[in-house]
Amino acid sequence: MAGRYNADQRMEYLNMTNRIGQRWVDVFEGDVEFYSAAYWDLLTGVWNAAGPVRKTDALKFMTAVKSAHTAGKYVDAAVAHGVLVETENPEDARSRLLDLSPAMRVRLDDFFESAVDEMRRSTETVSSTGVLPDIS
Repeated sequence: MAGRYNADQRMEYLNMTNRIGQRWVDVFEGDVEFYSAAYWDLLTGVWNAAGPVRKTDALKFMTAVKSAHTAGKYVDAAVAHGVLVETENPEDARSRLLDLSPAMRVRLDDFFESAVDEMRRSTETVSSTGVLPDIS
C-alpha cells in the first residue's frame, strides 16, 4: 500500500513530536520522571478540566495504568513535586480534589502555546515538501 505522505513529511512529523517532547521535559525543568504517558494523561486531563477534579476521576485519566494503586503513586509523586495540589472536597467529605498548582497551570498553558506553534510550523513545512493528499 502506498503511503499518502512522502518521507520528508513523515520525518517532519517525527521532528515535530521530538520538539514537543523536549518542550514537555522543559515544563518540568529537565526532570525526566514526568516524561511518561501516565503523567501526560494525568496532567493534560486535569488541565483540560480547567478546575479541580475528584481524585478518583483523575486516576482514570491514566488510561495505560490499569491499577488504581499504581495510578495513585503517580498522583502522589505529582503532589509531592508540587505539580498537583490535593484538597478536601467541600461537597463530599469522602473524596479529595486535585488541581494543577498555579505555577504548573501557567507552565502547561505556555507548553500548549508552543506546541500549537510547532504544529503550525510543521504544517507549513509539510505543505512545502509536496502535494498534500486528499484525506476527505
